[in-house]
Order: sequence, then structure tokens, then C-alpha cells
Amino acid sequence: MFEAQPQSEIDALLQSDGEFRRLYQRHQKLDRQVADAANGALPLAPSAVAQMKREKLATKERLMRWYEQRAVN
Repeated sequence: MFEAQPQSEIDALLQSDGEFRRLYQRHQKLDRQVADAANGALPLAPSAVAQMKREKLATKERLMRWYEQRAVN
């Protein structure tokens, strides 16, 4: 998700910012669940998968905004 950003900056945010860490972990969990649903390991209705994808995207957007605000300051 943060391929273009230095890992050291991401690690520092994960260590120092509880909200960033919570959002990051939520995104990671949703990513795994969506992948599991796609390969059949997690049987979910298509509507549930669609909702998870929307939440994952919203979480990613919040993380990116959070990172950009911290990087600028």
C-alpha cells in the first residue's frame, strides 16, 4: 500500500501513532479477508465482499491522507 514511501517513515508512524496503526491493521485484515473470499477460503455473500472492499478502500484513503499530512508537517 505504501510502496512509494520509505519504509522507515511508515514504521515510525506505526510505532508513534496509535490511530495510524489501528487503521493500518484494519486495512491489512480487510485485505486478507477479501483475498480469502476471492480464493474461496472465506465463504461470503457477494454483497458482504463488496462491502469489505468499500471499507478497505475507504481505510486506504484515510491512511494515505494521514500519511500525507504527517509527511508535509
